[in-house]
Amino acid sequence: MKMGMKAPIKVLLLMLAMAHAAAAAEGYSVAVEVKLLRSDNQQPLKDLSKSVVWLVPTRGDFRIRTKDDPHFRMVQKGKKFEPDLLIVPAGSLVDFPNMDPWFHNVFSLFQGKRFDLGLYQAGTQRSVRFDRPGVSYLFCNIHPEMSSVVLAVESNWYGTSDSKGVVTLTNVPEGRYVMHVWHENSSAESPGQTQKVIEVTGDRKLSPITLMIHPQNHNHKNKYGNDYDPDALKPEY
Repeated sequence: MKMGMKAPIKVLLLMLAMAHAAAAAEGYSVAVEVKLLRSDNQQPLKDLSKSVVWLVPTRGDFRIRTKDDPHFRMVQKGKKFEPDLLIVPAGSLVDFPNMDPWFHNVFSLFQGKRFDLGLYQAGTQRSVRFDRPGVSYLFCNIHPEMSSVVLAVESNWYGTSDSKGVVTLTNVPEGRYVMHVWHENSSAESPGQTQKVIEVTGDRKLSPITLMIHPQNHNHKNKYGNDYDPDALKPEY
């Protein structure tokens, strides 16, 4: 009787080992909650969306995986950028199609990728390669109400928080990572300042992280460093 039970046990152990190997090959999920507090009164924000989390392996030979030459899109429509926050692996190409019936002039002159796409008309698009990690703040030289952020990260595992502050990354291989956390209005001046080392050996739900949020003044200059000309801001433009 005992000899007869050994075979089923061995089969069960083999099945468990195969299941673990399959899970490891597909990767694991890493979930974390990002809480946001106002820096002036320590009160929590109601909307906890748009925090960004990404993982960078600690091993020195890591290279971002890309399929061919991936394109991302940030559409100009209704005098807005859609989406207004875009996360891409460093080295990616981002297309900026103009879907409005008027001209736009997308530019970024601060921090990350500096560029000026010039004036281009409805139905056309121009593209920019974000070739190094960093935060790029984008504006339109014609419409001061237009602003957005492109965050280029040195990672294949990244995501943004939902309205409850939860970020879930999937297909993360087993290993040791530096976890980066960023929010546009947080006290972190650069993506590398809010981070911690984590080990991934299975699905993980990490302890919550709290960021202090500073009220921001979103007024900005045009690409020449001057105030926007109010006489040039006509409804038909």
